[in-house]
Amino acid sequence: MKIDGALTHAITGIQRGLNNAQHHAARIANADQFNADNPSSLVEPLVGLQQDRLQVQASTRVLQAVDEMIGSLFNDKA
Repeated sequence: MKIDGALTHAITGIQRGLNNAQHHAARIANADQFNADNPSSLVEPLVGLQQDRLQVQASTRVLQAVDEMIGSLFNDKA
């Protein structure tokens, strides 16, 4: 994969994870918290938040790898 393609995928993954986290957080904030009969309504957005966190972490690691590749290319040219 080319460096610019990996960079694009990393940034897109971070943006997607943050957007999904915002959506899941809004669902949690708007949940009927006083309805003790249905606590499972929070399960899906809470699990979703964990998935979003993992997506952002993985995409950040890809971004770090791209940064290291670019750095090593510049060091090789110098």
